[in-house]
Amino acid sequence: MPSPFRLAAAAAALLAVATGASAQIVLTASSWLSPTHTLTETQKEWCAQLEQRTAGKARCNLLPRPVSAPPATFDAVRNGLADLSFTVHGYTPGRFLLTQMVEVPFLGDSPEATSVAFQRMYQRYPQFAEEHKGVKVLAVFTHGPGIIFNTKRPIAKMDDLSGLKFRVGGGMVNEISKSLGMNVTLKPAPESYELLSAGVMDGTLFPAESVEAFKIDKVIKHATRFPGGLYNTSFVFMMNQAKYDSLPADVKKVVDELSGEVAARMFGRGWDKVDRRGMAFMQAAGVQFTAADATFVKAVTDKTAPVVDAWVKAAEAKGLKDPRKVLGEFRAEIKKLQ
Repeated sequence: MPSPFRLAAAAAALLAVATGASAQIVLTASSWLSPTHTLTETQKEWCAQLEQRTAGKARCNLLPRPVSAPPATFDAVRNGLADLSFTVHGYTPGRFLLTQMVEVPFLGDSPEATSVAFQRMYQRYPQFAEEHKGVKVLAVFTHGPGIIFNTKRPIAKMDDLSGLKFRVGGGMVNEISKSLGMNVTLKPAPESYELLSAGVMDGTLFPAESVEAFKIDKVIKHATRFPGGLYNTSFVFMMNQAKYDSLPADVKKVVDELSGEVAARMFGRGWDKVDRRGMAFMQAAGVQFTAADATFVKAVTDKTAPVVDAWVKAAEAKGLKDPRKVLGEFRAEIKKLQ
């Protein structure tokens, strides 16, 4: 029969285990993209680093399916349906204005550079944070340079765009494509295959990565690339504010250390990698590439100038002082980082 001392020791050990287990912090992490998409994988990597650096005190529960449709993700995190996720600013038209700065044409060819530069602008100008009230922003970032894909013909000049229907993701890309006279429909990226394969849409605007990610290689025949990209897309990686506020100081410190430029660089670097893979994938699939020449680039620049001007005016009205100067700083940061 065990001695009272041994029974007491065993009870103490069980209590310690139970206390440790109950003390573990679990963050529910949601992704509206596939488990193999670079953003899902980067979120998983961020969670792994959190668990490692807190010695297991905090970890993520990676949900098997998203808690909401992509456009509702910001509110889902704000309202506590998930503790952690990311979304595209442009999926909720009219909600985010200042972030459209990072979506204008011809910014840069490296998602890591544009993501880190975007994060620096976010930290430098508090007006950006004002648009994100209700969540704890861990980082902002971008995808790779935008490409025009279609199923019909090469696009080498402005006139080649006419008569085609395109899916776009919203935000500044919607205004850019309209300024070019494109017939566009706002739809989330995961719907692209169905739209293209059914002939509802003739093309889509995406970074290189997305051809493989959304399995449209069998329907896309042509791709037109622009130096610095025709457009970009801005994202936010975020945590429920109440969850963040409830974290103990040591865990909060690790979250902070993994946020900002660290997280922006993680997401951007991941996208750089899959963009390179995407280009190789398209070449193997026989997608025909067209490089936009100087004449085409100049025509796009002229056509989209009013879109940039409109953003400048709207950003100024929203309290951002000298938005054109801020855009210039953003471009300079990208150039320095590339």
